[in-house]
Amino acid sequence: MTNISEKLNEAFNNQIRKELESGYIYLGMAAWFEERSLDNLALWFNKQAQEEFSHAMKFKAHILERGGTVHYQALAEQKQDWNNIMEIVETTLEHEKYITDKIIELYDLAQELKEYSSYHLLQWFIEEQVEEEDNASTLIDKYKGYKNDFNFDHHVKRAE
Repeated sequence: MTNISEKLNEAFNNQIRKELESGYIYLGMAAWFEERSLDNLALWFNKQAQEEFSHAMKFKAHILERGGTVHYQALAEQKQDWNNIMEIVETTLEHEKYITDKIIELYDLAQELKEYSSYHLLQWFIEEQVEEEDNASTLIDKYKGYKNDFNFDHHVKRAE
């Protein structure tokens, strides 16, 4: 028995794609750092990628729990070449704000469709996005205090 509307099921499948593409974006950033031996930043972005993949799986699990259908869509190739660290960290914040907007759109859609069973999931994601945007903003603020990329990398730590 299906307990999720076709419209919300499709929107969640679209969000799965966005979460997986987010992971690809962060993997590309991590590789850029790895190529420059900026290992702590590489680790930070590799962990970020894994988190995005786990977000996609949260949407998948919810769709299946509600009797819906999961459809993995084609992923777009993501940017993999960057000019500098600041471009990466600013892009990270911009991207997280974009994802926040998409989560809020999903919440609004769930309200419109009276899909009460999805509210808890989407509220969790709204709170998660507050953390994601804060992490990206903090990274930008910290970077502004360093003149040497290797010194900055040495001080980058990511909370588990």
